[in-house]
Amino acid sequence: MSEQAANVNDLLARASALREQIGDYHDKYVESIYAEAARVADKVVTSEGNNRAFDFDRTLDRILTSRVWGFPIMVLMLGVVLWLTIAGANIPSQMLGTLLLDWVYGGLHAVFEAIGAPWWLTGFLVDGVYLGLAWVVSVMLPPMAIFFPLFTLLEDFGYLPRVAFNLDRIFAKAGAHGKQALSMAMGFGCNAAGVIATRIIDSPRERLIAIITNNFSLCNGRWPTQILIATIFIGALVPAAWSATASMLAVLGVAMLGVFMTFAVSWALSKTLLRGEASTFSLELPPYRPPRLLQTLYTSVIDRTLIVLWRAVVMAAPAGAVIWLLGNINVAGASLAEWAVSGLDPIGWFIGLNGVILLAYIVAIPANEIIIPTILMLTAIAGGGVAGVQPGVMTEFDTASQTAQVLVGVGGWTLLTGINLMLFSLMHNPCSTTILTIYRETNSLKWTAVATVLPIILGVATTTTIAWIARALGLA
Repeated sequence: MSEQAANVNDLLARASALREQIGDYHDKYVESIYAEAARVADKVVTSEGNNRAFDFDRTLDRILTSRVWGFPIMVLMLGVVLWLTIAGANIPSQMLGTLLLDWVYGGLHAVFEAIGAPWWLTGFLVDGVYLGLAWVVSVMLPPMAIFFPLFTLLEDFGYLPRVAFNLDRIFAKAGAHGKQALSMAMGFGCNAAGVIATRIIDSPRERLIAIITNNFSLCNGRWPTQILIATIFIGALVPAAWSATASMLAVLGVAMLGVFMTFAVSWALSKTLLRGEASTFSLELPPYRPPRLLQTLYTSVIDRTLIVLWRAVVMAAPAGAVIWLLGNINVAGASLAEWAVSGLDPIGWFIGLNGVILLAYIVAIPANEIIIPTILMLTAIAGGGVAGVQPGVMTEFDTASQTAQVLVGVGGWTLLTGINLMLFSLMHNPCSTTILTIYRETNSLKWTAVATVLPIILGVATTTTIAWIARALGLA
C-alpha cells in the first residue's frame, strides 16, 4: 500500500505542477491579448492627452480616402498612369512599327517575289494576314507593357483597395459591388483583362454587372483613335497654342463619360435584368508596402500582357485576311468594300457616321488597334484612290495633318463625324478577344450577347440623337 500511496502522491504532485504551468501560460496569453489590444487602441483611438507618434499608414489614409481629396487624387492618378502609358509607348511603338511594318513587311514581300508567288497569295498572306498581326502587336504591346506594370505597382503598394473603398458607396447606390472599381480600372488597360479581374467579386449577380459594363472603360486599343480624331477635329477649333490641351481634355471627357456610363448602366441592370440588393462586404485595407518589382514584372508581363496579346493576335489574323479580300475581290466592276460602303452609307448618315466607319467596325472586331488603318484604306477605296494607299492594304500616315486631308478632303468628314466617332469608339461592341473572354468567364451565350449588343444600342442611340439635334440646329 505504501508503494501505491507514493505513486498516487507523485501523480498528484505532477498534476499540480502541470496546473500551475497551464495557469502561467493562460495568464501570459491573456496578457499578450490585452497588450495587443492596447497597442491597436493606442494606434487608432484618439483621446485627450494621447500624443501618438506619426503614423505613415494612418496619415496617408486620411488623405487618400478623404471625401475632399480622395476623388481628385484618383482622377489625377489615373491621368498620370494613362499619360505615362500613352507618352511612354510612343517611341517603342514607333520602333516596333518600323521593325514589323517596314523591315519585316518589306522583307516578306521580297521573299515572296523571289520565289515567284502569285500576287494574290502574296497579298492575302503578307498584305492581309501578316499586316493585321503586325499592326496589332506594334500598337498593342508597348502600351500594355507599360500600363499593366504601373497598375500592378499601385496594387502592390496598397492604393487600389483605397480606390475600391472610395467608390464603394457610389457602386452600392448603383446596385453594384465596390470591388467593381478595380475591374473598371483594369479595363483602361485591356477590357479582356478587366473581365478576368471581376473574379474578385463573389456575388454572381454583381460580377455579371461588372463584366457587362467593363467595355465602357477605354482600353489602350481605343486611345489612339480618340487622340487622333480629337487632334484633327477638336484641336482645330481653338488656336494652335491650345490645340493639344483641347484635344487632351476632349479625350479625358470621353473617358469620364465612360465612367459615368458604367455607373448608369450598372444601376439600370440592377433594376431590370439583374435585380437585387448590393451585397455587403468587409474591405480590408492592407498596410502600405514597397512593391515587389520582380513579382510585379512577372504578374504584369506574363499573366496579363502576353496572355491577352496572344488572344488578340489569334483574333487579328482573320481580320487582316478579310480586309484584304474586301479590297481586292471585284464584283460587277467594283470591289466588295465599295459595295459594302455604299450599302452602309445611308445607315451611317442616319446615325451621324458613314458607311466607311460602320464597315471598319464590322471587319475590325478582332482588334480596335486596326480601326484607323482600316478606315483610311476604306476611305481611299470609296474615294477613288489615294496616293500611297493600295487596295486592301491597311495604312497609316506619319502626321495627323495627312490623315486629316484624307478624312476631310476625300472622305468628306465633318466635325459631327469626328465627335460621333469618338463617342461610338467608347460605346460599341467589345473586341472579339473580350467577347471570347466574357463567354469563358460566364459560360453563357445569353450574357455574352447582352454584353456585346448593349453598348452598340447605346452608341447608336447617342450618335443618332446628336446627329439629328445638330441637323435641326443647322450645325451639320
